Amino acid sequence: GGADHRAAEGRLMGNLVWIFFSAMVINNFTLMLFLGLCAFIGVSNRLETAVRLGLADLFVLTMTAVSVWALNRFVLGATPYLRIIAFIVVIASLVQIVEMVIKKTSPALFRALGIYLPLITTNCAVLALAVFQTNRGYGLVEALVFALGGGLGLLLALALMASIREAAELADVPSIARGTALVMLIASGLSLAFMGFAGLMSGE
Repeated sequence: GGADHRAAEGRLMGNLVWIFFSAMVINNFTLMLFLGLCAFIGVSNRLETAVRLGLADLFVLTMTAVSVWALNRFVLGATPYLRIIAFIVVIASLVQIVEMVIKKTSPALFRALGIYLPLITTNCAVLALAVFQTNRGYGLVEALVFALGGGLGLLLALALMASIREAAELADVPSIARGTALVMLIASGLSLAFMGFAGLMSGE
């Protein structure tokens, strides 16, 4: 009995590690699934701003995971056709709370994020988290691990993009490749780099 219990715990822990690593790197919402590109392109010109938006995304994703689990478990069992509407309402409410907190505690950050903060409401990565979590039948712990992995993946993508863009400002970049063209080249390079982890998906 003890050996079987330890084996079961080991399988559970391995599954959680895989969910986390897969969401963060292998199936990164932005660089692999191309979700949430609006904020990825628009707020990644400064590292500090990008990191703070990434943290806001992480918070919203985590709270969304808990809310979606509760909705699926206690509310939407008999009315699955209402799921998308319910998910959007929950996400919009959470973003409104984040927006009010940031406006109160850090007006400078609120101005720096501009329109991209309320756009978390329509960030398809957040809705995708809710849909993936539901379709995969994740429990509460699995949902939290999935949200943390996905949120840290978004944060990683934003931080990488912002740090490269800041460094590129000091480089001698040809005029034809500046601006939007350079941003697209950096994003493409990051995406290709992350595709190197795709071979690990065979273990999923």
